[in-house]
Amino acid sequence: MNWFAASLMSLLLGFAFLTACSLLAADDLDALVAQARAASARGNYQQAVELFDKAVALNENNANLLRARGQAHFKSGDVAASIDDFDRVARLAPNLEKTLWERGISHYYAGRFDEGAKQFELYQTYHDADVENAAWRYLCVARSDGLEKARASILPIEGDRRIPMMKIYAMYQGEATPDDVMAAARAGQPSKAELNQRLFYAHLYVGLFHEVAGRKDLARKHIAAAVEHPIGHYMHDVARVHLARLEKPDEP
Repeated sequence: MNWFAASLMSLLLGFAFLTACSLLAADDLDALVAQARAASARGNYQQAVELFDKAVALNENNANLLRARGQAHFKSGDVAASIDDFDRVARLAPNLEKTLWERGISHYYAGRFDEGAKQFELYQTYHDADVENAAWRYLCVARSDGLEKARASILPIEGDRRIPMMKIYAMYQGEATPDDVMAAARAGQPSKAELNQRLFYAHLYVGLFHEVAGRKDLARKHIAAAVEHPIGHYMHDVARVHLARLEKPDEP
């Protein structure tokens, strides 16, 4: 074998080795992500964080992976760590920043209300028919500048077809009551699954509405009721984390 042939063979073997290592790393990454999501589904939130840590170590600049770990941090109760990850997502993928509604919620629980309001204003440029976005911005503004300003500056929303979202929006506008929201959630003949989802959102946003108005007992009652209606969505984790914070006297 001449020198050229030997060099070419060496390069090909090296390329094959690197390719095999890359494929192995990809398999490891996929397995870790699957395990992390399974742990989270079981309620093992800290284990999910640890598995996502290992996954991130394999691909530190994967914005979607960092977003998933940020969600896992929040679910585990580590709000500050969730913000760190969401901020990294925004830096790595600026096009995703306007979609990061989870970051706005984490800002709220961190007491960073102005930043939370700005995040929800940014999300409005991505999706302008989401009552939840308007509600969370209202909550941020209410905490920083009072209920009157929150109501006066509420984001404009039309077309959220989820029941009872538009009634929730009317409540935050000052044009409906919490009782109206609960009645709208139960109206008609929804299936058991649909009613469960309606009642989750009704209780959550009625509870949050009461809380910023200073009605702590009613807030706790409704947030606890929301947790009793699991919906398999990140927002249920928000309700669960919120209730856990309410039950800790040292939490704001």
